[in-house]
Amino acid sequence: MDPASPRAVRALLEQHQFRIKKKFGQNFLVDGNIINKILNAAELSNMDVVVEIGPGVGALTYRLAQKARRVVAVEIDRTVFPLLAETLDGLDNITLVEADALKTDFDRLVRERAGAPANGYKVVANLPYYITTPLIMHLLEGHLGARKIIVMVQEEVARRLIASPGAKDYGALTVAANYYAVVELAFKVPRTVFLPRPEVDSAVISMTVRKSPAVCVKNEQVYFALVRAAFQQRRKTLLNALGNLNKEFSRDKWLNILRQAEIDPVRRGETLNLREFARLADVYDQCR
Repeated sequence: MDPASPRAVRALLEQHQFRIKKKFGQNFLVDGNIINKILNAAELSNMDVVVEIGPGVGALTYRLAQKARRVVAVEIDRTVFPLLAETLDGLDNITLVEADALKTDFDRLVRERAGAPANGYKVVANLPYYITTPLIMHLLEGHLGARKIIVMVQEEVARRLIASPGAKDYGALTVAANYYAVVELAFKVPRTVFLPRPEVDSAVISMTVRKSPAVCVKNEQVYFALVRAAFQQRRKTLLNALGNLNKEFSRDKWLNILRQAEIDPVRRGETLNLREFARLADVYDQCR
């Protein structure tokens, strides 16, 4: 059967009496053209090891296995395994793993299930909307060995990931993702290519993991704590918003920190770029 055919997938679901589970965000991709575009964005070769998160009924998995050396597919819902056994029949370079992606050590998975070094592998995922942000940060903050991450996300999240300073979608997620990776919009995806159809459109994001962060900071914890504080009350000026980061600092002390960092205290956090956040974090860290 063709796992990218809506008619075939409907028949498969009916045959196995499979019930779509909203709690897992199950919207199965059933469009060959979109799958081809994902493969192009992933720039796969026959030497690549790919970790797929959420294979669903295997439409993308099948094509990944035709392009890559090995595919390790991580799926939290055990009940889709009988469907995958049918759609992926005949392919011997796929390993299915029942696991929660948010709790998975992907480097270890690649070593143990793909028999490959845990560096340079690629991650491809049609992410359930409910775990999109935490999973992206799990992949990036874990300092894992993935070199390229191709994820399909809700279009709203995509806008946040690629936003520029000053834009309404620019926020802590933007800063964090771009700190760890070069983030690009690959293409937009209409809701009509899923079964069942979600209520919103999606987009595919390409993240090329940086060998070193986009900016140099003395203390990453301080950097991200400051970024979060700056965006928690995004309508406030930095001078007012940062007061919650350290209650022991007076307004005058924060004013002095901002001036040392050469940042106008009446600016809002949403206007700072990564380099300015880094400069501010380093000055703040020195003054603690």
